[in-house]
Amino acid sequence: MKDLQRITKKINDITLKIEQSYPELYQYLEENPMTLPSDDSEGVNKKAFQEYLESLEELIANHKEQKLRSTISENSKFSNRNDFRILTDKS
Repeated sequence: MKDLQRITKKINDITLKIEQSYPELYQYLEENPMTLPSDDSEGVNKKAFQEYLESLEELIANHKEQKLRSTISENSKFSNRNDFRILTDKS
């Protein structure tokens, strides 16, 4: 039971982090009771909650990676522009 409580607390913490730091991701949360198994077995619930926790962690990681790629792409566009070369030319 302690494991399930620990997982539930992590889910709550990550959900709050998404709500506060990544509001654009909030729409992707799958907090629909229909997605959880109806079996009351602790093992089944623990597995379902663990999988949900992992999906939340993956959602944040993928979002951070996508933002980083976008930033790098934007910076590389700027670095190819003539005005950037003029700004950095010391001659």
